[in-house]
Amino acid sequence: MSLTPVTLASKSSARQMILKNAGVAFEAVSPGVDEDTAKAGLLAEEVTPRDIADALAEMKAVKVSTKRPGLVIGADQTLDLKGKLFDKAETLEEAREHLLELRGTTHKLHSAVVVARDGRAIWRIVETAKLSVRPFSEAWLDAYIERRGEALLWSVGCYELESEGVQLFDAVDGDYFTILGLPLIGLLDFLRLHGALAA
Repeated sequence: MSLTPVTLASKSSARQMILKNAGVAFEAVSPGVDEDTAKAGLLAEEVTPRDIADALAEMKAVKVSTKRPGLVIGADQTLDLKGKLFDKAETLEEAREHLLELRGTTHKLHSAVVVARDGRAIWRIVETAKLSVRPFSEAWLDAYIERRGEALLWSVGCYELESEGVQLFDAVDGDYFTILGLPLIGLLDFLRLHGALAA
């Protein structure tokens, strides 16, 4: 029996690696969504950071599913510090500012996944993790940024929890895959139910 085809509407290497490591066969395509414009519109309507992640995941999945067969996975993640939405840093200087603002605080990561078929969203999940950043020294931060470099610009939090970035935290409450940006366990269950994974 052939499996239902799966497309990941994302060029995120982290999300691709998560699905690949989980044994999911898929093709990755760029969703072609202007995320900055969409996000600005949602912020103007005072949409919460959690619902922005959900809306962007849906936009990606639905758009790609009008052109691709089978199931299309769209995903997005937002960082929420007391209701303030953080974007990915453009430069290492901006990453430093972000990390200093997060220092000594607890923020939320909202990770949304939407699956679409034939231009319609058919399944969704949004999971939230809470991360408490320790009161690190600026000397430690500068050395960390120097060691990690441009890799810090790939994630919305400017950290890589799966590597040295774990040293930024004194408490983490949430699912590992949610923190990485792709809530996986519920998604795998859905893919099994819809013939995209062997049961």
